[in-house]
Parts: sequence; structure tokens; C-alpha cells
Amino acid sequence: MRRPFLLVLDIGLLCVATVFAFILRENFELSVTRSLEFGPYLLATTIASLIAFSITGVNRTIWRFCSGPDYLRVMTAVGAVVVGAVALTFAWNRLEGTPRSLPFIQLIFGVALLIGARAIHKISHDVQQHRRAFGAFLQPASPSQQITLLVVGISKLTELYLQAAAELAPGRIRVAGLIGSTDRHVGRLVASHPVIGDTDELESILDDLKVHGVTINRIVVVLPFHSLGDSERETLLRIERSRSIVLQFLVQDLGFNFGKPVLVSKSGGAAWSQRTSNFCLQNVSFHIPPETLEKIARRRYWKVKRFVDFFIALSAIVVLSPFLLVLAACVAASVGFPVLFWQQRPGLGGRPLRLYKFRTMKAAYSSDGERLSDAERVSRLGSLMRRLRFDEFPQLFNVIRGDMAIVGPRPLLHWEQTEAQSARLLVRPGLTGWAQVVGGRDISSNDKAALDVWYVQHASLHLDIKIALRTILVMVFGERISAGDIEKAWSDLGESGIVRRPAGAKFPVLLGGVRV
Repeated sequence: MRRPFLLVLDIGLLCVATVFAFILRENFELSVTRSLEFGPYLLATTIASLIAFSITGVNRTIWRFCSGPDYLRVMTAVGAVVVGAVALTFAWNRLEGTPRSLPFIQLIFGVALLIGARAIHKISHDVQQHRRAFGAFLQPASPSQQITLLVVGISKLTELYLQAAAELAPGRIRVAGLIGSTDRHVGRLVASHPVIGDTDELESILDDLKVHGVTINRIVVVLPFHSLGDSERETLLRIERSRSIVLQFLVQDLGFNFGKPVLVSKSGGAAWSQRTSNFCLQNVSFHIPPETLEKIARRRYWKVKRFVDFFIALSAIVVLSPFLLVLAACVAASVGFPVLFWQQRPGLGGRPLRLYKFRTMKAAYSSDGERLSDAERVSRLGSLMRRLRFDEFPQLFNVIRGDMAIVGPRPLLHWEQTEAQSARLLVRPGLTGWAQVVGGRDISSNDKAALDVWYVQHASLHLDIKIALRTILVMVFGERISAGDIEKAWSDLGESGIVRRPAGAKFPVLLGGVRV
């Protein structure tokens, strides 16, 4: 009930700002006639507010944790309301009796009142808490290690931790979401991070995130251990034992657990680091020399590629929209709702992107509660869509947003994308790529990485057109491995000094069919 109340409160504040703007515009000289003429614009403002605030989600933010992005969202929403109110009133009576300066005054007072209310609430809460300020306390185990974590608990310490992670470890610590003590805050935002569930749902949340390609390496608990219930403590300890996830109790680490029971985490993070290290040793390292990287960056093609990708994606969506609607309906009939599935994957520069696909698999459990295998979950329509790559069509919207390109290295899951192969992240990931048309799913991860890095080095309009045409052939005739193209990629990368052997490897090493 809290979110609808906040929505009504925001609409009420904007209506108050609108009325005050009208009174000010009339120089505090009101009449019944002028008030009646103002009525349609006020009603249009109410309707536009209901729509714009619901879409932008300004009512989802917890006021005492508002930050810069939240205030910017409020400004955007108020601007959209003003535009919508003008449009609705113009359609109704051509703005008869509505002063032309009213929307501008309304915008100023609306932004001031909505942001001011949030700022006052935040300041009031801070004064009541009187918490001590903390310095920089976040020190990752390794500068190159990327950690994905959940934060358990919502408090002032939560806000401080999120601020410290963003300022002191940008790009190295990724907060997948927050876990509240109750379901009262679920669906709302804290410092732009979503509250995705409560502690009772923690294990199912971890399973759901893994399905979406998000593997949690650490759980940071910002609540004192003694304040947790017995079931919550048992759940956290069970997760640490069974899933090898590091537990970090922030209150204990900061030395604020005076006279209270102390819990020592057994995992300590070493197991995860060792697994990562062993995995990296199995992969070849690709390093583009600075002079080669500078040469690649100076290419004129990059200046036009983004524009071409946007134009092609937008045209494809317009042309294919009837087909996409039919396909969505077939997916709904085949596997149910929702029709879209998303996974988080590393994009340009390693920044996480949310990749969308049409669903091809049914629910993980049958009607009698029995867990189904992946083969049982894939529908006949899903198999056909995967074969023809139709399930990838929603990624056209990723291209429009700028997260992806039409042609580029396909985005991997986070645990598949190693630091040794990060050179493939120098360009936007693509709907299709050189590795997909040359080898597809059957070649090794090292060969795929070599083909992707080779594309980064040789990207051009001619090559992109060639990849697009070969993609059509793959969709029609299926995947075929081109050993010659794979060997050429390894040879070119070796000659240019981009390929590095893994530490401890003996010579010679057979990679992709070529000895390097």
C-alpha cells in the first residue's frame, strides 16, 4: 500500500504546484470564470501525472535514500507531465483560457516541490539518526577481481556502503540487488539499486539470478548478527556452506559489534579466487599492444557504425513488428508468460548489459512440483526458434539503446568472460559475429575468443556485410566450421603479438589447430 500512497502524494504535490503557478500567473486575482477555464488543464495534469509517474517509477524510491539519479528522474517525470498536460488540453479545447506561460511556471514549481519534499525528508531522517561518518573502508582482494554481491539489510549503513562501492571500486564491485528484512520495501529503490526480495526468499533469489546469468560471489550483511532471527542466520550459514559464497558481516568488520556474538566466515574468499585463477590458466591471454590499439581507435568506421546500427535496428523493428507480435503470441501460447527472458552479460568495456530473448523454455517445475530437465523444458517452437535464431530478435531493442551492435562479438555469461580475453570487450557486442558464422557453438572457447579479437582488429563495413550475409546462410543451412578462417585468425594474432600463452604453459602449445 506504500507505493500507491507515494504515487498519490506525488500527484497531489504536482497539482498543488500547478494551482500555485496559476494563482501566481493571475497575480493573485482570481475569478469564477478564470477558475473554470483552468479546470481542464488541472484535470489533464492529474491524468498525465498518473501515467508519467507510474512509467518512470518515481514513487518507487525510498525518500530518505534519494540521490542525484533519483532527482533527475523526478525532473524528467515532471517535464513529461507538463508536455502531456499541454497536449491533452490542446486536444480538448485548443488551450482556450490557459495562459501560455503557465506550463513553464508549473514546471519550475513542480520540480521544486517534488524534489524539495524528498530533500527535506532525507535531511530530517539524517538529523534524527546522528550517525558517525565513515571513511573509505572498502578494499577489494585484488584490483583485477570483479565481485557480484547482494546486500542484506536496509539502513544508513547500506547507503554508505553503496556510496563507497561506487566511489572507491567503480567497475569492480557490482551490486545485484538488496535484500530487505520484510517485503515492505520489495520493488523499491535504494540509491538506484532495487530491493529484490526479503531474507526468507534469499535462496530462491540466488537461483533466479543464476538463471539470468548473475552469479553471486559475496553476500554483505549490514545488520548486526545478533539482530537476525534464527531462521535468517541458518539460511545465511547454509548458503555459505552449500554454495561457496563469501559472507561478509559489515558491522563486525567495522568493529561496531561491541559485546555481541561474533560470527567468523569460514570461506574467506580464497576458494572463489582459486577457482577463478585456475580457470584463467586454462585460457589464452589476448593483449593488444598500445600502438595497435591506437590505430584501431582512429578508424573512421567507428564514427558511422553506431549510426548504421541504429538505423538498421529501427528499420527492422518497424518492418518486422507484425511478425514480432505474432511470434510473441506464439511464445505465450507455447511456454506462457512472460514472453521475454533476460540475462545479464558483460558488454562494452565489461559494463553489464541486460540481454533480451524470446522465451524458448517452459517453467522449471511441472504442475506436481517435479523439477524438469532442460530437454523437457524446451518447447518445439523454442527449438525451431533457436535453430532459426528468431529468439534473438528482441536484442534489436538493445541495439537501439546502444548496448549492442548488429555485428560484433557475442556477449558471454560473466563466468565465461575471463580477464585474459577482455580484448573482445573493446567493441559493442553484436547480434551476430565472426565466431558465430565461422564456427558456431561447436568450437572451443579459445577459438571463439581468437575469432572475436581478430574481428576487433579487422572490423570494417565490408567485413560486417560479409558476416551479415553468412549469418543468413547459417540460419538457413545450419552451422559449419571453417578451419581455414580459424587458423588465419590465430596466425594473424600471433604475428601481431596479440596472443599470449597462459602462465606455466609448455612450448609449443596447440591452439585452434595452429602451433604458436
